[in-house]
Amino acid sequence: MRFFAMLLITLLIFTLSFPVIGHASPSVSANNAILIEKETGRVLYEKKAHDKHLIASITKIMTALLAVESGKLDEMVTVSERAVYTEGSSIYLEQGETMTLEDLVYGLMLRSGNDAAVAISEHVGGSVEGFSHLMNEKAQWLGMTNSSFDNPHGLDAENHYSTAYDMALLMRYAMKNDKFQEITKAKSYKSDNRSYSWKNKNKLLTMFYKYCTGGKTGFTREAGRSLVSTASKDGMELIAVTLDAPDDWRDHMKLFDWGFENYQMESIASAGEVQLNLEDSNEPIKGYIQSDQVYPLTREEKSALNNKLFLIEDALSNNKEIIGKSVYYLDSEPITEIPIFALEQTEESEDGMFTEFITILKKFIRLS
Repeated sequence: MRFFAMLLITLLIFTLSFPVIGHASPSVSANNAILIEKETGRVLYEKKAHDKHLIASITKIMTALLAVESGKLDEMVTVSERAVYTEGSSIYLEQGETMTLEDLVYGLMLRSGNDAAVAISEHVGGSVEGFSHLMNEKAQWLGMTNSSFDNPHGLDAENHYSTAYDMALLMRYAMKNDKFQEITKAKSYKSDNRSYSWKNKNKLLTMFYKYCTGGKTGFTREAGRSLVSTASKDGMELIAVTLDAPDDWRDHMKLFDWGFENYQMESIASAGEVQLNLEDSNEPIKGYIQSDQVYPLTREEKSALNNKLFLIEDALSNNKEIIGKSVYYLDSEPITEIPIFALEQTEESEDGMFTEFITILKKFIRLS
């Protein structure tokens, strides 16, 4: 039961995203763009973020994630002919050579190797086609409703596309995985196999932006330049996605600087007991907020923020763990919700209920 309560917390708090209130937005070269705060998922900036578009090699975020989550990083992978002859960017694998899945994921993310993508997909999914099915299953599970994956590398295909918003969802989820974080933030990597040594192509990470913590580049003639990146400053983590962006490095630096300048992670609720008042009763219902909660806000938003407490109908009579919610508003619009849990019964209250039950039972026996 506790697991499902925690799952509901995640859905209530972390999947809500809302547009920016106030503050002039930056101008970017990208056809499609988005900036979100990682912890809450709040959308701080967007430009045609839900429009479908070719995505090129930022596809490899999904490929790397599935490889990491497979639990097979230590396994040896034999490189196939199909992998070696995959067109586009390459880490120059040789047919029949073996290397660990982990090495291949580093080659995939740092050097954008299409040959590595195919080798990974064949090992994890049995085939490129089988792996593509896993990619689409994961996308559906993540709520990437405007995405379709047809291959593990991102070469242009009719049924291979996504949106800036969906790719932000993917990166937000992926960055919760410690191993994925370790890989995407690596500026270089040296493999024991054939002395492979790779430097990360992501210049935002290696050269241009000191707050950058990871990401993935992409390019095809049809897709244009695509980029997903993450940055952290003063306790706030941001994720930016641009599609078809001629000046993507500058776009991301503009978005990050604007986000860090205008928003801060503000405390909106403290862990502890709260009271829910009922209209037809003088006795408040006691509940509690499980943990301290923060939310990205501008100074103006912080002063304008207000909240209301709501009791969930029938929650008490049905012994629900979550009995209410605290809803936060800006300009009368709800921006986020925090669940309120029922206080656990004490031993004293349980003894009282048992005593009351015995009393009722005795009365019933006397009447019969």
